[in-house]
Amino acid sequence: MKSITVNINNDKLANKVIRMLKSLKDEGLEIISKEDLNDLKLLKKTRDEESVSFEEYLENED
Repeated sequence: MKSITVNINNDKLANKVIRMLKSLKDEGLEIISKEDLNDLKLLKKTRDEESVSFEEYLENED
């Protein structure tokens, strides 16, 4: 899989590019906003963290 980043300062042009890219979704193109990608990276980091049950949290609340 290859990833590319496109920076566009013009809203009109950005909308045109997004429409064009959406037309390629059926061919396997995946579109992710940079903000969503950052959120996904942060979420992925939490996957390796140890979790605590809610009951245990309540028992050790103080």
